[in-house]
Parts: sequence; structure tokens; C-alpha cells
Amino acid sequence: MTSVEEPVRPGGRTRDAVRTKAEILDVATQEFARAGYDGARVDEIAARTRTTKRMIYYYFGGKEQLFTAVLERAYGVIREAEQELDVDHLDPVAAIRRLAELTFDHHEQHPDFIRLVSIENIHGAEHIAASEKLGRIGSPALDVIRRILASGQESGLFTADVDAVDLHAMISSFCFFRVANRHTFGALFGRDLVDPAQREHYRTMLGDMVIAYLTAERAAD
Repeated sequence: MTSVEEPVRPGGRTRDAVRTKAEILDVATQEFARAGYDGARVDEIAARTRTTKRMIYYYFGGKEQLFTAVLERAYGVIREAEQELDVDHLDPVAAIRRLAELTFDHHEQHPDFIRLVSIENIHGAEHIAASEKLGRIGSPALDVIRRILASGQESGLFTADVDAVDLHAMISSFCFFRVANRHTFGALFGRDLVDPAQREHYRTMLGDMVIAYLTAERAAD
């Protein structure tokens, strides 16, 4: 496989390899999201890229490893956005709203991510469980949520004793449902959850729900 030997000049073949792998991942993301893991074909992915099936196997090892790489990159996008989120200058209420908006915006902008996660759940998260990279990546959002919750409780703004993972699930579930169930929800209830005209309504509603939960008075046991 002389076409993928180690580079003999700076920037040449290394850059080509990086570009080729990125192109393969772009097309593979679309194909897995469209057809699912079982329905996706490496032949189809190769046909839509400037490479061959042989080269896809060279770079990734096989279909299973390619799907894992697709998942790793997809999760990496949201994790990077979470790491870059700066809410330390905001009060706890504004900070948690901003975090919810980040998830809302990401899921809306990356419908393929929603499909990939749904597909991986069908397969029992076996690819994620086997991925060392995803095992290390964690969720920076949880650290942010913990800091916001601690600040809100210390200031008396948040009355609920909430677990960060539970709150993360609450935010994610609304954002995920809105994209994943768009078509079935629309067919049953005649409402498009991703209608641009309703975007700010749902974005605000998410923040309002989270804040209402965190600031609600709790009945005595």
C-alpha cells in the first residue's frame, strides 16, 4: 500500500491522509445516519469519496471500527462545545439557561448526531462501551452543571437538591426528543417541533422548565 506510506516530505502525504480520513468520516456519518449500522455499506461510502473500500479498511480497520470513529467524532463535537462554554461570569439562573441553550442549539444543528445516538442505542451502546476514547471523554457539561448548582444553592436561588446527571438528562431529553421525534410528533399532532418560527418559543421553554424546577418550593416530607 505505497499510497499510504509514511510521508517523505513535510505536510504532503500526511495532509492528504488527514483530509481523506475526514472526508471518509463525513460521508460515513451521513450513510450511517441514513441507513443505520446494519444498512450502511462500506462500498457506498467508498463510492461517495475519493478513495476505495480497501483504503477505508486501511485507515479504520473495518465497518465496526468506522462506525465507532464516527461516534467518537460526533460526541467530540458536543464535548468540545461544552468545554468552551464560559458561564462563570453569569449568575446561576442565567448560567443554567445558557447551558440548556447550548444543548438545544447543538442537537438542532446536528440531526445526524441524534440519529447516530438512536442507532447506537438499538445496538445496546456496544460501540461506545468498547471505545477507550469515549470512555475518557466524559461530559464537561456535568462539571459545569455541578458548579452552577453549587453556586445556585449557596446563594439560595436554587431550592432543589438536584443531581447533575439528572439535570443533564432533563435538558438532553427535551432537546433530543424535539429532533428525533419531529416526524412522528408532527404526523400525530400536526405540529413541527423544529419549525423555525417556533424555535425561540421552544428554546425559551426549555430554559423556563429547568429554572422552574430548580427554583420551585418543595413540600415538606
